[in-house]
Amino acid sequence: MDNSFQSYLTKEAAKILLTGQSLVVGGCNPAHRGAATANCFHLSNSLNIAGFAQTIGVFSIHCHGNLYINAQLALFSIFLVLSSRRGSLSKLVSPYQELKRRMDYFLSDKFKARAEALIAKYKVPGLAVAITHDERIESRAFGLARLDPPVPCTPDTLFDIASASKSMTAASVALLVEDERYPEVKYDAVMSEMLPGDFVMPTEELTQQVTVDDMLSHRTGMPTHDWSYLGPVSKTPDTAQSVTRNLRNLPVCAPLRTKYMYNNMMYTASAYLVEKKSGLSFSDFLETNFFKPLDMTSSSLQPSRARAKGFGDRLAEGYTWVGKESRQAPVPMVECPEADGAGSIITSVNDYIKWVRAMVHKQGPVTDAVYNGLLKGRTLTNPRGEDLPPHSSPGIYCAGLESDYYRGQQRVEHGGGVPGFGTEQLFLPAQKFGLVIATNSGDGGHAASMIMFRELMDEVLQVPVEERPDWEDLRDKREAEDEDEDDPDKCEAEIRQDILESLEGKEGGGDAEENDAKVEKKDREPQPLTTPLAAYAGTYEHRGYHQLVLEIKDGKLFVDAEERSFGFTGVFNHVAEQTLFTLRIAESKEWGGQDKTAIKAEFKLDEDGKVTQLGVMLEPDMEETTGEMIWFTKK
Repeated sequence: MDNSFQSYLTKEAAKILLTGQSLVVGGCNPAHRGAATANCFHLSNSLNIAGFAQTIGVFSIHCHGNLYINAQLALFSIFLVLSSRRGSLSKLVSPYQELKRRMDYFLSDKFKARAEALIAKYKVPGLAVAITHDERIESRAFGLARLDPPVPCTPDTLFDIASASKSMTAASVALLVEDERYPEVKYDAVMSEMLPGDFVMPTEELTQQVTVDDMLSHRTGMPTHDWSYLGPVSKTPDTAQSVTRNLRNLPVCAPLRTKYMYNNMMYTASAYLVEKKSGLSFSDFLETNFFKPLDMTSSSLQPSRARAKGFGDRLAEGYTWVGKESRQAPVPMVECPEADGAGSIITSVNDYIKWVRAMVHKQGPVTDAVYNGLLKGRTLTNPRGEDLPPHSSPGIYCAGLESDYYRGQQRVEHGGGVPGFGTEQLFLPAQKFGLVIATNSGDGGHAASMIMFRELMDEVLQVPVEERPDWEDLRDKREAEDEDEDDPDKCEAEIRQDILESLEGKEGGGDAEENDAKVEKKDREPQPLTTPLAAYAGTYEHRGYHQLVLEIKDGKLFVDAEERSFGFTGVFNHVAEQTLFTLRIAESKEWGGQDKTAIKAEFKLDEDGKVTQLGVMLEPDMEETTGEMIWFTKK
């Protein structure tokens, strides 16, 4: 009788015979077998037969007047009693067989082959995955944690799980909400009243209205502004407090509670709230309330803490696939204390699945109240239901988790990604199933993880094979549709043409589409730059975005913004009218230095032709809603 079946029988016995009507379990020392009845107790939820037998050495059971002095025999007796009460053996065994079937697939060579095919196709060096189903946990890993020298990826390899960390931030707030020591902390409490002087929005009205619920569900009206905060390499690095205090200097672009706009800073402000109320650093709060109670001994906030614990040799290295050069570019695991609460939990799938299991079963720190707070639906992420996956509902952002329905079954998930790393966590409440997938690849890791978790979901839900969507094909088609947006050259060319077309529309007295018919179907050439580059060079300031220093480098107008949390460098390329430019952006060397994208930029000149301002389209949500740039003033 294998251990998993022992565990299953024990749990079923506890469910059915909790009243202790006729089943009494007891143990005795081998030298005192005749005294078995002296140490009897009624079956309860806490009984673990396998562990009990191992500890005592002899196991006895009174069942219908019979005494059994053998662990295996005792378990078999429970099996017979339960079978008789269920009416047949099949009714008892079939749920166990179904659980075993699903786990058998996960542990099979077939699943191994599928995982290896995915990481090969999407250029993912390493992938680790753990699943929990009912009370059972299994994990596997494929590929390499580091390429040079080669280090195998294992279920204990440590990854940066990025925004998948947000569920623990939301749960940290939930613990405060349920703690009588902090009566002022409620989901509907106004943030500025709990953090007076620190939490100030750009308008007084918003300052007096934004609540904890608004922050946790990305509905404050403030876009990401991810390029606004400064990392550890800066002379003035940001902290959770300074990020919170800087909110007053950043523009909003939608009314409160009208639009879902993902915002990392609000989760950093949530972590700061936890620190202020608890008196603990956010790292220590996680250790005390989650990592230690759940036996997540390998988990930490920030890679420096993982190294301090002696886990440096278990840290994965991140990678970005450089298609033009057919190579993996290494991306180190970066310290981001300015993003505490938004990400930067360093963990393994063997550790993190314990948190997923706690949510699935409402165990440990996840009480009913905490669970309900996490899963309360707050904001529609896709209110029009556009481009939904097959058989799926629009998603609802809850608190650090997103919920939707797939084939009528609730699905709760949250991904995470930073350059070099991609993570996915998921659970199906009704099926008591959960998983976590961690990879040391950004884009490729997201692709492989998405396909894997959806295929496992179909397996758990027992969707007939012929009815399962081809998730790989669907992902590849979506990627092909977005190819132009993801290609920096094509992105820059499109921006350049948009600028030139808009100017032709103005000059022609009509709109760009009408005038387009008069222009040959070829790329319009940018106008020549006649203003010296030195006229644009200098220091530009914005209260929320700090400084940008433009200089001439290799004959180009260059900006180095590597001190930012999401650091970048950029080259300004002139398009028209001596004021309209593209800004070609590459990730910072710390993030791998890869060519990333292109955005619009514009300079303003005074009456004397002197450059006075620089506008940069740093916020996609602002471009979509207000069309506004972030404007810097030249010193």
